[in-house]
Amino acid sequence: MAAEIVNPRSDSVTTESADEPFDAAFALHRGGKMAIQATVPVRDKDDLSLAYTPGVAKVCTAIAEQPELVHDYTWKSQVVAVVTDGTAVLGLGDIGPEASLPVMEGKAILFKQFGGVDAVPIALATTDTDEIVETVVRLAPSFGGVNLEDISAPRCFEIERKLQERLDIPVFHDDQHGTAVVTLAALRNAAKLTGRGLGDLRAVISGSGAAGVAIAKFLLEAGLGDVAVTDRKGVVSRDRTDLTDVKREIAGLTNRAGLSGTLETALAGADVFIGVSGGTVPEEAVATMAPGAFVFAMANPNPEVHPDVAHKYAAVVATGRSDYPNQINNVLAFPGIFAGALQVRASRITEGMKIAAANALADVVGDDLSADYVIPSPFDERVAPAVTAAVAAAARAEGVARR
Repeated sequence: MAAEIVNPRSDSVTTESADEPFDAAFALHRGGKMAIQATVPVRDKDDLSLAYTPGVAKVCTAIAEQPELVHDYTWKSQVVAVVTDGTAVLGLGDIGPEASLPVMEGKAILFKQFGGVDAVPIALATTDTDEIVETVVRLAPSFGGVNLEDISAPRCFEIERKLQERLDIPVFHDDQHGTAVVTLAALRNAAKLTGRGLGDLRAVISGSGAAGVAIAKFLLEAGLGDVAVTDRKGVVSRDRTDLTDVKREIAGLTNRAGLSGTLETALAGADVFIGVSGGTVPEEAVATMAPGAFVFAMANPNPEVHPDVAHKYAAVVATGRSDYPNQINNVLAFPGIFAGALQVRASRITEGMKIAAANALADVVGDDLSADYVIPSPFDERVAPAVTAAVAAAARAEGVARR
């Protein structure tokens, strides 16, 4: 029997035939996951004359005379552009702008659901770095912030840097910094649980893309003892001659122990494994880690180290999956980070604001800290308010707030 699916935003009905069985994912996505909704009524000619002409002219003239009024009389200070070129969509890779839209819509509704921030998905039909930068710069007057999403490395680093240099609104590549913030929060609590400080830990990161590079830099900024980053050829070290500019920079910042060789070699005696690359780490290598180690295997859907294996050797295990404890999920960070930045009209998102977000996120766990609870659930209603307040306060302290 055929199933009928009604588009909630239209009267249309579609039918799924017997040879095309009902699929809940397609049913949910039909017609898209978002809609624009007015915040003021237009019920009669008086409403119309205020919402549009002639009343709107007064507001336009005021903004022309005092540009900062745009934050008070438009949605600018409450809305984020979610920008992608579809080249590095989570778990799918380079699938192009149209195919990336369901993910960007999902990101936008998470902004709203978890941070109260409106967001607009924008998928660009170009992969050229300068074209992306120029396009976003020209779109920027409509938005209070820019969230870069699913743009492949190493272009993502240059795009973010150039946009931060040219815009006076927050520009944030979530694949880098959101992942880093949540990882730091979980790591802080794991260290606390086992009676150690960040400075006591040596970490190994599997993956030298956007997330791996950002996590390495951020953990060192937060006081981690040492970290080695690995790629397909092994440890990213100063003695390698095949490094890109980004990897050469990270080699200069990391690996104070002077390690070389494979990921498996680097894991020997390591306190922390952080996986953001996919692939599989042999159990034999995990077994060589230091006693009381932490395994954060965040690849989806298949972690680099299966939790059942990790639990044999690690004191704390985290994944990127929702069906295991300690999910490292960016939704714990980016809604509150942007909400806090927009609240104070921050000109940018600083390292201090990101560290404040991580600390606030870790503190939500509080006295309930345990091996299976070093990071709160995305559905914990305390998360976004805590991160928002911490980020806003840090922005004021660092002098980037404008209200």
